[in-house]
Amino acid sequence: MSTKTLTVPTGMRHARIHGLGGYRPERVVTNEEVIQNIDSSDEWIRQRSGIVTRRVAGEDETVIDMAEAAAREAIASAGVSPDQIGAVIMATVTHPFQTPAAAPELAFRLGIPNPAAFDLSAACAGYCYGISLANDMVRVGTVDYVLVIGVEKLSDFTDKYDRGTAFIFGDGAGAAVVGVSDYPGIGPTLWGSLGDQRDVITQRESWTQLRERMESTGEPITWPSFVMQGQSVFRWAVFSMAPVAVEAVRAAGITPDDLDAFVPHQANMRITDAMIKALKLPEHVPVARDIAETGNTSAASIPLAMSRMLAEGEAPHGGLALQIGFGAGLVYASQVVVMP
Repeated sequence: MSTKTLTVPTGMRHARIHGLGGYRPERVVTNEEVIQNIDSSDEWIRQRSGIVTRRVAGEDETVIDMAEAAAREAIASAGVSPDQIGAVIMATVTHPFQTPAAAPELAFRLGIPNPAAFDLSAACAGYCYGISLANDMVRVGTVDYVLVIGVEKLSDFTDKYDRGTAFIFGDGAGAAVVGVSDYPGIGPTLWGSLGDQRDVITQRESWTQLRERMESTGEPITWPSFVMQGQSVFRWAVFSMAPVAVEAVRAAGITPDDLDAFVPHQANMRITDAMIKALKLPEHVPVARDIAETGNTSAASIPLAMSRMLAEGEAPHGGLALQIGFGAGLVYASQVVVMP
């Protein structure tokens, strides 16, 4: 048996978000357009979700295309060069290839030389999962900089005739560069999962079930879109996620009054309002309400909203922001971050 001792990094560094970027497709889809295919109304959609419009990618526009646009903005904002980035994490559930992952191709397009690159499947919590992983990678010295992207082309997996989901989803990408810092910039992550609730938000059927149906029945193919039990998701988010947000603030050693922004996953305006109430959030803290114009963009929603808030002066650079993502799995993650 060898008596050699392994060489490992010593000491813990600090990490923070150095730059953010976002990309919204050009096409704007109104509620009036959506209700042409479902039994609903503009008033009903606004009251139930807060959504007025959403962005939809072009037919030939891929998750990698959108991720590239957001990533280039984040890298420029961070003031780093591609060769400083040691890892690329792409949070998405809508890359249409089982393999290879989208992250390696994105890294190649960006000119990042030979990074660790992988996709992360944690639905609407994917970006917060990615930030937590990037924080740990930087702190222990695995890499100096990590590119984290949340990107979705949910229009590819939305049934436009499904009254429960057709009006909810949109497309877009958000990105962050996490790197070495001389002060703590990312607080402890509160995260978890409830695998027994997998059917609450899911793909209608698996790819192997689709293949079996194609080969055995000869019936017209029904695309395995995403389906959701809306009321169950709403109750879970309102009653279970608010305490997670409260605990994430406590774990960071601050109070809600110390926050400079609240950036929840853009799932539903009523869920956001319930969280504000549970947090007893002071009125001076700005809250992201991008869902009104972007719809639910899953893993992209938090970086998209935060980058917009900073660009428009709604939130201050260097301020503290609480972010929380939650979705299919069921999975969730929340942390307080210093905004770049």
